[in-house]
Amino acid sequence: MKKLESSLTNMVLVLTGVAVIMGGILAYVNHLTEGPINEQKAKALADGIKTVMCVDDLKVAKTDTVHQNDAKGKEITFVIYQTQDVQGKDLGAAVESTTGGFGGNLKVLVGFDPEGKILGYTLLEHAETPGLGAKADKWFQKGEKGDIIGKDPKEPLTVSKDGGQVDAITASTITSRAFLLAVNNAYNAYKTTPATDAETGASQQVKSE
Repeated sequence: MKKLESSLTNMVLVLTGVAVIMGGILAYVNHLTEGPINEQKAKALADGIKTVMCVDDLKVAKTDTVHQNDAKGKEITFVIYQTQDVQGKDLGAAVESTTGGFGGNLKVLVGFDPEGKILGYTLLEHAETPGLGAKADKWFQKGEKGDIIGKDPKEPLTVSKDGGQVDAITASTITSRAFLLAVNNAYNAYKTTPATDAETGASQQVKSE
């Protein structure tokens, strides 16, 4: 019996040692990959902003973070990238907006011109069903069935099934509603932020949060 206890102790010590070593290796690998991953995310975001603003040569003059509560009282965070062209002219803004889709969070980046019309959009994250809700990345683009490009969400965009003028993705009404809600929320967040001075890149007024 004594020998068994000794053997069990040795096994525990060995397993503990292996766990510590593996933990250290994983931490080291994570440290090595953290930088490249962050760089990749930053590049994807920069490319996304150019895509939704429909301009290749632009700069982000100002970044705002806006917090709002939805109808259920849940706080939603929006990130607003105020953009300018190389001459310093205001181009509008790209807005990150997240809502709950059919399969999980749906994060959309939407581009608005200075008047609030939609220039473009791209999906940053989603967990929608492949072949159905995942079609949102194309369905609402210019020339497609649910085309929202050029629309002004001053009057909230809704699917035709709810009395709106936007065709929902076939068999994916929940995802379509979530997507349009993200766009409408992005518009509202954009309109609550101050304009950016085209000469200095500074805010023309103080935003309260």
